[in-house]
Amino acid sequence: MELLEGKKIAEKMLEDIKDKIKSENLNPGLAVILVGNNDASKIYIDIKDEAAAKVGIDFQKIEMSEDVSEGEVLEKISELNKEKEINGIIVQLPLPKHLDKLKIIKAIDPQKDADRFHPENLELFLKGDDDMQPPFPRAIMELINYSGENLESKEGIIICNSDKFGKVMQFILEKHGTSSEYILKEDIQSNSENIKNADILISACGVPGLIRGDTVKQGVIIVDGGITRADGKIIGDINPDSVKDIDGYISPVPGGVGPVTVACLMENVYLLTKNQ
Repeated sequence: MELLEGKKIAEKMLEDIKDKIKSENLNPGLAVILVGNNDASKIYIDIKDEAAAKVGIDFQKIEMSEDVSEGEVLEKISELNKEKEINGIIVQLPLPKHLDKLKIIKAIDPQKDADRFHPENLELFLKGDDDMQPPFPRAIMELINYSGENLESKEGIIICNSDKFGKVMQFILEKHGTSSEYILKEDIQSNSENIKNADILISACGVPGLIRGDTVKQGVIIVDGGITRADGKIIGDINPDSVKDIDGYISPVPGGVGPVTVACLMENVYLLTKNQ
């Protein structure tokens, strides 16, 4: 297996974004709302903060307590929507269970929605009317392209936890000439033959060891987006030892999808600043 080196892709993207921000004399601002004390979320926010500093984006972290009311979160988003210095807003997921995730995401001004999760933006994207993409699926596509393989006429399989992500990823693949279908995690066993025949396999479930070498074919391009923390380590959905002797490509965990997703987020903030 050849590695799809996410760090290299991310470094190049961040350098390009830095140059554009400087040459266009922009002053982008990104606000990130963190609710609660999720350790993984804190790490992800620190990584975003570091990337923002590299490219010249002013980074504002707003921390709110685990028991914050929904009204307080919505009020803070309303304030950020009005701040001219803030060009992009994200709410770090997951949120505590008492908060309505969709309601909170919908409160973000679509013109400042850096994650592109707002229903209006998703709808525009799936119609082909929005050039900005949600960072996570965009990062997966960047890794697939890094393989250098011709993607036309290939068959793609997406294994995921939600219809929303499956549809977005399917749309992006098909824009690149790859016919694809998505399979929800609970339907893997009944679709094992399709998974075995996939030229491109994307897994984003957060279930360690979900995919093994005996369930994929030679020449496959695997992107592992199922990041989980266990025993102090970050691991993916794919058992790396089981696929190491298979001919093909695989994104490592860590160092694969993660850094590219952050770079794609920074690019969205740059584009939002330009548009505003």
